[in-house]
Amino acid sequence: MNRIFSGVQPTGDLHLGNYLGAIRNWVRLQDDYECLFCVVDMHAITAWQEPEMLRASTREVTAALLASGIDPKKNIVFNQSQAPGHAELAWIFNCVARMGWLNRMTQFKEKAGKQKENASIGLFAYPCLMAADILLYKATHVPVGEDQKQHLELTRDIAQKFNNDFKKDVFPVVSPLIFGAGTRVMSLRDGTKKMSKSDPSDLSRINMTDDAAAITKKIRKAKSDSDILPKSQDDFEGRPEAANLMNIFAALSDTDIEEVCQQYGAEQFSTLKKELADLAVAKLSPIQDEMRRLMADTEYVDSVLSQGAERARVMAEPVLDEVRKTIGFLKSRA
Repeated sequence: MNRIFSGVQPTGDLHLGNYLGAIRNWVRLQDDYECLFCVVDMHAITAWQEPEMLRASTREVTAALLASGIDPKKNIVFNQSQAPGHAELAWIFNCVARMGWLNRMTQFKEKAGKQKENASIGLFAYPCLMAADILLYKATHVPVGEDQKQHLELTRDIAQKFNNDFKKDVFPVVSPLIFGAGTRVMSLRDGTKKMSKSDPSDLSRINMTDDAAAITKKIRKAKSDSDILPKSQDDFEGRPEAANLMNIFAALSDTDIEEVCQQYGAEQFSTLKKELADLAVAKLSPIQDEMRRLMADTEYVDSVLSQGAERARVMAEPVLDEVRKTIGFLKSRA
């Protein structure tokens, strides 16, 4: 069976974009792939994290995965820092990757901005850690959004260079899994920008912890234009807010976007917003209720992560042994 690795950072509140773009798709992959779902707390510390908040966020993200339908018995669910092989392999990949490759990573430029000289080495090199996350388990597929395709290409480059350098096929060349509607959910305040937990406006996103009243309010206040809704996605050009709301409706209802256009085309935004709010509340409320129950049971959440990490370590150790032998490290006698 093909193997999937995917991760989510425990920083800030999870939002609708995380759910539609990643978590919901992971749930649907469980029966067809061997899956590892990782809360990547080592990636999170490329920016400063308050320790207690990091612990709380790690548990909250885990609760969201479980509440959404991820089965920790069928899959490996763990947090990255409990599997030290990620750090070991990342260092080896730091010695395989080239500076020029990392300099081309657009996400580093976006996150560091004008403070490039003050950015951490971790932020610059974290694509090597991402490659280690995936290749430590010899994953064959990775679900990615458009903004992560470049990093997956780097993972492929690192795997190929390692294999070529040592003339041995140690690592697979990983394939991306890119999904349809909902893979890129945009801001409710600006349809040209991706929905993000870093946006200063809470009205820009629907958080997975928002109650029904908050969800309804945010959708009602979502930016719109003065025209009627388009009758086809061919008419989305220049109308990012209409495209975003209709795409969200399509994703939540598991409907093709053209069907949404046929249903709501020529209607006012207010009609779509009302029905979208009702749909979002109906879809998210059961998940949110289960999230709250799990977040109150930290002992259970911690046990899921601990057991998952143990399974991950067992899976990773033969790969690490193969890598150590390949590059010439002495075998430990301990």
